[in-house]
Amino acid sequence: MKIKNKFHIVLFLALTLVSIGVLGFIFIGDYSFVDALFMTVITISTVGFGEVHPSDNNLKLFTIFLILTSITIFGYIVSVVTEYIANGTFLEDLKLKKMQKKINKLENHTIVCGYGRNGRQAVIKLRNNNEPCVVIEGDEQLIKEIEQNNILCVKGDATDDAVLECAGIKKAKNLITTLPSDANNLYVVLSARQFDKNLTIISRASKGTSERKLRIAGADNVIMPDRLGGDHMASLVVSPDVIEFVDKLALDGDCDTNLQEIEVNNLPIEFHNKSLLTLDLRKKTGCSIIGFKTPENEYIINPEPETELIPNSKLIILGRIEQINKLKELF
Repeated sequence: MKIKNKFHIVLFLALTLVSIGVLGFIFIGDYSFVDALFMTVITISTVGFGEVHPSDNNLKLFTIFLILTSITIFGYIVSVVTEYIANGTFLEDLKLKKMQKKINKLENHTIVCGYGRNGRQAVIKLRNNNEPCVVIEGDEQLIKEIEQNNILCVKGDATDDAVLECAGIKKAKNLITTLPSDANNLYVVLSARQFDKNLTIISRASKGTSERKLRIAGADNVIMPDRLGGDHMASLVVSPDVIEFVDKLALDGDCDTNLQEIEVNNLPIEFHNKSLLTLDLRKKTGCSIIGFKTPENEYIINPEPETELIPNSKLIILGRIEQINKLKELF
């Protein structure tokens, strides 16, 4: 029997014992409710205070019954509590509650469903960029690995709405689902989209036929690792130097040159609806603007200096680490 079920039985027996004691003292001893409750508590706790009223033989027999019954029930309670502590459940529950408190404090974080090969890579990338994340995983061995790496984790099935809520889906900014089954990923996407219409959802897919279904369900991006892997390997044959250079343009790569995106909404208000030329990033920071994303999700490569800084658009910036840091300080 599960320990939680045993605790339910313990609670039921304790309440039943108190109820029987109160009712017995009321009907047998003609006590008031408060006096009956007082006599029940001091009897089952064996405190030893004096009686409220003198007892007749019937009340004495009832008191003996109550004492013997309470000893039996308390013996069972002690055994359940001892088992709870001895099998590690107590410490495990404390650890889970502590972790849940940390998760409840998060806002604008990323939820990663599944800690397989793709999920693990996603978490590493997020942590390297100081992005808060929560992992949903059901495998015990993987959960131990997650906890050893000090990653916030929720144990359970990501297709369960209650588990998504425990991971803070209502306050999350992004969700990445990397479950092995396309059907499960589809279910997660549907559930997550119901919680938040503005949530950015990225899903893994194994089959080409699943991509369209996932997008209809609400996924903003669908990634097929096998397709990307083959395409990448072929690209290394066709244009190896270009691909290797692009691979190094990462925030946590071996190269000191990085790509960074900036939301126009986060720029000082005086730059809104002005041209790129007014930013003068090249002179101020050394960074170069190599891309512009419009509010309609259209990408402009190497935008013209006259391009207008429209609200809800984004800039793609290229620069070395020190230049990117100077950019962050400036804006």
